This record gives sequence, structure tokens and C-alpha cells, in this order.
Amino acid sequence: MGIQPDILICRSERPLPEDQRDKIALFCDVDRDAVISAYDVDTVYRCPVMFADQGVDDRIVDLLQLTSAGPRNLTRWNAMLDRMCNPKDQVEIGLVGKYVEYEDSYKSLKEALLHAGIHHNVKVKMTWIEAEDLHWPACAESLSHFDGILVPGGFGKRGIDGMLHAIRYARQSRVPYFGICLGMQTAVIEFARNVCALDGADSTEFDPATQYPVIYKLRDLLGVEELGGTMRLGAYDCLLAENSFARAAYNRELISERHRHRYEFNRTFEQQLTSRGLRITGRSLDGKFVEICEIPDHPYFLGCQFHPEFKSKPLEPHPLFVSFIGAATQYRQKRLQSETNPLFAE
Repeated sequence: MGIQPDILICRSERPLPEDQRDKIALFCDVDRDAVISAYDVDTVYRCPVMFADQGVDDRIVDLLQLTSAGPRNLTRWNAMLDRMCNPKDQVEIGLVGKYVEYEDSYKSLKEALLHAGIHHNVKVKMTWIEAEDLHWPACAESLSHFDGILVPGGFGKRGIDGMLHAIRYARQSRVPYFGICLGMQTAVIEFARNVCALDGADSTEFDPATQYPVIYKLRDLLGVEELGGTMRLGAYDCLLAENSFARAAYNRELISERHRHRYEFNRTFEQQLTSRGLRITGRSLDGKFVEICEIPDHPYFLGCQFHPEFKSKPLEPHPLFVSFIGAATQYRQKRLQSETNPLFAE
């Protein structure tokens, strides 16, 4: 004997016609108002409004007898949708990765960039760039029209050279740069090689015999070769330095972010790198781990060891994505002004 449903969610390309809604209610023995049309919309963020318009939330409150539930208020959500669908401008972000043929590999990253764009009322146009296709110095031409460059997380040696070329371009051309996990590690490697003259500097993940292991396996995992749970996983606290991009973004000293990595900044090289302009602006509470690296003498250059995209929400975009897209927006405005009026050029 089947269980009678309280609500029927019906997927369709268009809103259900009234006669079809009546027929479904009749043959499924449910109230007509319990037949909900889950039709195609322009963005997944319109779904809550679509369901609210059909009273789904009210029906669930009644069915579950949630007497403490307050009245529906979608004011902020609708304002967010309006900004998303009616942006005042756009920014172009180049994402240099190694899994770009499968964009869903970066789904949380895409959404975090979208959230930050909504905050600034700009459309974030993302271009996926296969890291293996980038070569120096030819990559400068293909990267020159972007307002910001982002290198996301990942594992393995494939595509690393292309990421280093993209980071070098962003650093030298003063294009806003945001590196996440592997994107921070490659930024450190690029800085060590091309600013500190540590030729061949690398991560021991890519070259175990490198003379300058500026990134190396977590000290707690030395001698441990098994994969699986042998990583720094989960949320950890981080202290932010004053007068930094990160501190300005978060507007507080102590933060907590989610990690997923097996390699870390090698503090043996800290003095060599910081003496040439790299600044460590985020550290673990015990001072053991480097969490954020920046180049202060740059419009925006920040790499973080954690994954901020996991905590971004449409109504609460992550501070680092907000600051990155804000910097990209300023860069774009300045670039367009300089193209039309050379007096605005640096």
C-alpha cells in the first residue's frame, strides 16, 4: 500500500497548465494546491521565489506544525536577484586550472565569484584557461584582457608551469591576483624563482630533490606516504596581520577557514622571501602554519592556503572574493579610463 504524498513536485520546462495541475491532483489524490510546478528558471537562485509564489513554504510550515515560524520575508533575497539579473557593469576573470574541461570541478568557486559579483553589482565573466596551454612570454597576450586572474586548488604536477606563467604575468603587470590552496603555493614558488633568484625553487610535491623546497610536505606527515586521511582537513583558526588585504577584507583579526592540503609553506625560506617583498599576513594561532601570503606593493595580490569558496553564500559572499572582485572592478575601470584618456594611465 503506497503512502499518500502531502506535496507533489512536478518538473517541467514551463509552468504547469491549470488543467494538468487538476488532473495530477485527481489521479494522485492530493489537494490541487499541493501540486507544485518546478519549472525551468533562469537561475537556481530564483527557485525559492518560485516555490514561495506557490505557497510551498506555508504548506511545509503547516504540515510540520512549526508554530514558531515567522512570516515569509524575501526582501533581501529579491534584492539580491535584482542585482544579479541587472548588473551595472562586468569584470572578466581568468581562471587558470588543470580541470577546466570539467567546470563542475570548480562549482563552489564559480558560485563564490558569482556571489561577490552580486555584492558589487557586476557580472563576473569567467574564462576557463587550461594551464598547460600557457607558455612564457606568449601567455601575456592571451591574459592581457582580464581584470583579475585566479589560480584555484588542485594536486599533481600537470599544468604547474602554466600556472607559474600566469602568476608571473599578474605580478609583473599588476593585475589583481587571487590564489587558493595550490594557487598560494604556486605564487610562493613563482616569487622565489623570479624575485628572489632561487632558481629551481619548487614544492617537494613536484620535485622532491629541489634545492629550494619553498613548499614541502606537512611536517606532521614527513615519512607518511599513504593518502586518504593524511591531510590537514577541516576548520582552523587564523590570525590576520594589520594593514593587509586580508585584514581589510575580513575587518577582524581572528578568522576560521576550511583546509584541505598536504603541503605547506616552508618557513626556512621565510626571511629570504619576506626580505624581497612577500608578506605573510595570515598565520595559525600557534604560528606553525602560514595561511596567507600577499605582495603589499601591488593593487591586489593574495594567496590563501585554505578554501574560502566553501563558506560563501549569495546573501553573505565571502570577504576574500568580495575584495578580489572589488579590486578587479577598480582595475577594469582604471584600464578603460586609460584606454580612452592616457592621462589616467599610471
